[in-house]
Amino acid sequence: MKYDCLIVDDEEALSTSTCKYFNMLGVKTYWVADEQACFDFFSQNKADLILLDINLGQQSSGFEICKKLRKTTNIPILFISARTSDDDVLLALNIGGDDYIQKPYALSIILAKVKTVLKRYGGDVDVLSFGSFTMDLISEKLMNDGCEIKLKAMEYKLLSYLIQNKNRPLAKEVLFSNVWNDAITSDGTLNVHIRKLREKIEENPNEPRYIKTIWGTGYVFETD
Repeated sequence: MKYDCLIVDDEEALSTSTCKYFNMLGVKTYWVADEQACFDFFSQNKADLILLDINLGQQSSGFEICKKLRKTTNIPILFISARTSDDDVLLALNIGGDDYIQKPYALSIILAKVKTVLKRYGGDVDVLSFGSFTMDLISEKLMNDGCEIKLKAMEYKLLSYLIQNKNRPLAKEVLFSNVWNDAITSDGTLNVHIRKLREKIEENPNEPRYIKTIWGTGYVFETD
């Protein structure tokens, strides 16, 4: 399975709250508590970024995990620790860490940092494709076999967000936050926009191939 972020930290309360917050706001995140679980995770899954604590009990440390990971991967590693000495910060950065975040941290601040790093290392994708459709993020145009499909501004914003998070269930609250920027938005407004998009991209809007409803939760944009 593909995740945006893996948290490696033995502080259960902080880690679970961070994981829940990230997932609620559209950053797909998983949490493990130690080195063995970290490498077990990567044997079955992928992640685009790691939040890595230094103190992980007596069996291992974040420093050692970072050194081992750097032998096989260049994905961003952000250290999270209550340790504040300059020596710890320098060591973390010198062995391959990309940033050092001190605990306790505000969830909103660390989420902003994670999103910034994910965007920076995610590559610049200018064109999104699905089926016979292409969406140009520069010209903000949706094309189907060379013909432009006219979209209103919020329809475009909603569709591009759905496509960029394809095959990932998205709660309504996540869509309100990331598409409408937390503006006061009703379920009815979202439902109307979803219906309009289905009419424009689905062969049968009543049996959608792409924009699927997750009853009681939200929507998912599915592609093969």
